[in-house]
Amino acid sequence: MTQWALKEDEKAAQRPPARRSGRSKSPPTAVPPKYPVRDSKAARRLALLRAVEGWTFVGPATLIVLGLSIFPAGWALLLSLQKWDGFSEPRFVGGDNYAALMSDPDLADAILHTIIYTALFVPMSILAGVFLAVALNRRIRFIGIYRTAIFVPFVASAAATGILSTYLFNPQFGLVNNVLRVIGLPEQGWLEDRGQAMVVIAIMSLWGQAAFTTVIYLAALQDVPVDLLEAARIDGANRWQAFWRVTWPQLAPVTVFATIWQTIGAIQLFDLVYTTTRGGPLDSTKTIVYFLWEQAFKDLSFGYGSAVAYLLFAFTLLITVGVVIYARRAKIEAF
Repeated sequence: MTQWALKEDEKAAQRPPARRSGRSKSPPTAVPPKYPVRDSKAARRLALLRAVEGWTFVGPATLIVLGLSIFPAGWALLLSLQKWDGFSEPRFVGGDNYAALMSDPDLADAILHTIIYTALFVPMSILAGVFLAVALNRRIRFIGIYRTAIFVPFVASAAATGILSTYLFNPQFGLVNNVLRVIGLPEQGWLEDRGQAMVVIAIMSLWGQAAFTTVIYLAALQDVPVDLLEAARIDGANRWQAFWRVTWPQLAPVTVFATIWQTIGAIQLFDLVYTTTRGGPLDSTKTIVYFLWEQAFKDLSFGYGSAVAYLLFAFTLLITVGVVIYARRAKIEAF
């Protein structure tokens, strides 16, 4: 070994031992950042500005809600406890208006007519919506045009629908009776027949309102997992069995929602009756809302009409709560 090598060994022995690679230096102590402390007055001023900014956006909508719903509802409740014709001084009568409702035969007939219409219209609208949605839930040519054409009657005016339907079902020169006359079938009275007038009005409503349920069911059908349908077909199920066993249970929440919505709309029927029969013939199509309109705006019995309005509200609320309770007990997540 040379002298130079010995010197290098001595230098290496005198060096301090190297740190192991596995050990690391302890990180330096983190110094918390120093944020400026805001003045309490400035913070309150900023919160106030944000509140004013928020109410600037929601204020107009809030005023509309208060002006068109809450305030009229409160005023109607006050009127239901009074007797007022719109001109003379209102007279407080307490619950006399509500007591008179229980013994009014005309109101009982209006409730019966409304129930008949609801029983006709709601099932037909649900079935028509399911049928049309299944028919439109396909990838065919011009499917967008077909879907638009189905929805057009929904946005049409109810007054226009009533006037058009009046010409279609007119007993003398209506299109429907002309077709029956050509094919040799007896003509019908339609809107002038007590037994047929409510059925015709239900058909008129179906022409416009079935588009709503069609759109709802069409959106629900597009959310049904394709894997479930393919598995059912692999297991040997035909189209009807796959729809009834797989697709229909998936549509249960939509069915509950559509039933409640269509029932509320059926109970509030007024425009078609007003533009077609005016409650006739012989009051056979007079519904609750049309009876309310007659009492309040034709006979100027605003107190009694307001009591009818709150009876209608209670009736609608009862039906809605009943359907919601049934849906929750059946574990149908519709809401």
